[in-house]
Amino acid sequence: MGGLALRRRQVHRPKGKRILAVSCAVLAGICGTRLLVAALPQMGDWMLQMTLASAAMTVPDGTAALARERFAQELLDNEIPQELEEMESSSSQASSQEPSSSQEESSQESSEPLPSIDDIPEENRGAISEVHYSAGSSSAYIPTGSGFLKNSTNLSRDNVIQQLQKPLEMVIKDTDEPQVLIMHTHATESYAPYDVDFYDKSNASWRNRDNSKNVVRLGDIITQELNDAGIVTLHDATQHDYPSYNGSYERSADTVKGYLEKYPSIKVVIDVHRDAIQREDGTVIKAVSDINGEKTAQVMIIAGCDDGTMDMPNWDQNLRFAASLQDSMESAYPGLTRPIFFCYRKYNQDLTQGSLLLEFGSHGNTLEECERTAHDVGKSLAATLKKQIQ
Repeated sequence: MGGLALRRRQVHRPKGKRILAVSCAVLAGICGTRLLVAALPQMGDWMLQMTLASAAMTVPDGTAALARERFAQELLDNEIPQELEEMESSSSQASSQEPSSSQEESSQESSEPLPSIDDIPEENRGAISEVHYSAGSSSAYIPTGSGFLKNSTNLSRDNVIQQLQKPLEMVIKDTDEPQVLIMHTHATESYAPYDVDFYDKSNASWRNRDNSKNVVRLGDIITQELNDAGIVTLHDATQHDYPSYNGSYERSADTVKGYLEKYPSIKVVIDVHRDAIQREDGTVIKAVSDINGEKTAQVMIIAGCDDGTMDMPNWDQNLRFAASLQDSMESAYPGLTRPIFFCYRKYNQDLTQGSLLLEFGSHGNTLEECERTAHDVGKSLAATLKKQIQ
């Protein structure tokens, strides 16, 4: 569809909403995508999907990802204005497959070599701010053992608590067969090259095809930790976001289905990503915690919920798995996690009862900070799964 990887769903919308969405599409075509992106905080995600779909012939490649990133960042940042909190609670139809991608990111890494940090002129320096994310004070934040989740669905707090109190039904066997798959829908996501309080605005691609410098490196670490713990784990390093970012989730779904067909013993699929958090003034946020005296990137689990139209029969199992994993991480490494993002998103989590998306740090974090996180996550995931061995 015009290069935009949007899944069509047969969802009835009131006539007024359809007219509004079409109007937004026309506006985008006339005034350009900058106006469309600027208006995102005023839109629900359903409107975003309809607008982008209607304007497919006028919106260039990559804008769908940019749009969702700008909207998703507003929802994920604990410092969001109250009016966005209210809009989030009323937006019940957001089921986008396509993920976040910050405005500064491109689908390919920069071909220019990084300059020396001392050579970056002041006018090219954008601010990086360190933030430690914890639970907010609103009722949307629900305890999950030692951690918290942020309920961004229409389910009541009591309903979510009831789901969390049910037993985790995942069964792990003592076997030499593979039971975990680590993979990457956006393998080329990379990190800040320096541990400083600024980034180079003139050379900030946030992408790298070198798998020793992007999130695939984190997958290597998690895989090694699990295999060392006796849980046979496979790691797929396919760069589903290259050469085209659009359609990444469709391609990664095909990859996962292939593994599940070849290895039906796989129970858990972890999609390893890097988040992108950026304020309106251009400040990049790095999510950090002090773990054993070392600066370590925080990790966020995304657990999708079905709004009744998304064909996700295992969402409740995925949610309990997310809560169990977070409890293991927070018990061993207090402060390592951001609140679980429990939301109307699919992200291929319909494929198993143990499918989760993990965001390691942000584009302000360094790879070294995220490597520390990956070791801690791998150990915690092994501990979580060993509790389920039968």
